[in-house]
Amino acid sequence: MSRLRFGVIGCGVIGGLHARVLSGYAPLAERARLVAVASPSPQRARRLAEETGSEATDVAALLDRSDIDVISVCTPSGLHAELGLRALAAGKHVVVEKPVEVTAEAADRLIAGARQAGRALAVISQRRFDPASRMLRSALDAGEFGTLTSGLVEVPLWRGQSYYDSGDWRGSRALDGGGALLNQGVHAVDLVQWLMGPVVEVAAHTALKGHHGIEVEDVVTASLRHAGGALTSLLATTAAYPGRTTRLTVHGDRGSAVIDNDELTWFHAAGPEDDTSAYGAYGAGNQAAERRPAPVAEQRDASGLLPSPHGDQLLDFCDAVTEGRPPAVDGEEGRRALRTVLAVYEAARTGAVVQVAPAPETSPAPSAPMTPEPA
Repeated sequence: MSRLRFGVIGCGVIGGLHARVLSGYAPLAERARLVAVASPSPQRARRLAEETGSEATDVAALLDRSDIDVISVCTPSGLHAELGLRALAAGKHVVVEKPVEVTAEAADRLIAGARQAGRALAVISQRRFDPASRMLRSALDAGEFGTLTSGLVEVPLWRGQSYYDSGDWRGSRALDGGGALLNQGVHAVDLVQWLMGPVVEVAAHTALKGHHGIEVEDVVTASLRHAGGALTSLLATTAAYPGRTTRLTVHGDRGSAVIDNDELTWFHAAGPEDDTSAYGAYGAGNQAAERRPAPVAEQRDASGLLPSPHGDQLLDFCDAVTEGRPPAVDGEEGRRALRTVLAVYEAARTGAVVQVAPAPETSPAPSAPMTPEPA
């Protein structure tokens, strides 16, 4: 089996996670190899290279290397299209961290560039790869919850003022694009759409309440209508001291589930003989213990995240390139989450109910040969 050779652009918190996953996540050992890392800061690049057993270089040199098949872009969001297009022009496949970009136009340029180059493009949405999310998706696909009726998304985080002061790009419209929703809450937006179907209409409010000197929101509330008619209520904030866990709830007319901090904490699906005509179980009958995936001992990365969801998404990417298929979360999927977030911002700005813009018509990307190194 062949290995894809990776380079990482960006050596901050998330770039460090990518590099450590590529160099240390066991299931990737025979599928991927980290070759080099690059950063505008030579000191950061050297530190990360030493930690991960890779080489430190600059962005231009990294893109020019013939011994790299994939570029992982872990920079401020507003640079994703620029760097991704440069990587595609150099013949590389591309992985970008969330969100795919900060504007629909930039996202569309990146997606079109990948299609024209015949190269794979993936957007990191690692929550889809959590065992609890996968289990819930399987239950929904099997119709265990009946008709989906409503959802609840809570992203009640805390980021101190020092977080926004730590880099000029943080909290800027040009490079961050948005605040609590686009930067932190986009994972939850992607996940609720993956589970409950595309969002087609939104109403929303935003505010800046707990921070100063930034151009984006630190609180957002929204009502989302899915294509199937279900309604989701969303809260995302970075002004909820001291910060709580992210929670996603899905309700149907025959079942409900709660995923809290990536763990399945509540699950109940009605059996064929259950009487659902009156008051239901009224809070009793939690089936989570019997549905919950077996726990896996895993230490959190220095970023505070578990390595396996990123690792499993990168494994899917390697499989996709080898098999000539789109990655599980390709550019179009990343664009879907971005367009929903942008509709929320437009609804908050105008006070109107806003339709989520559909994706433009596209044609399938041509398959491209892969010539990675032998394992």
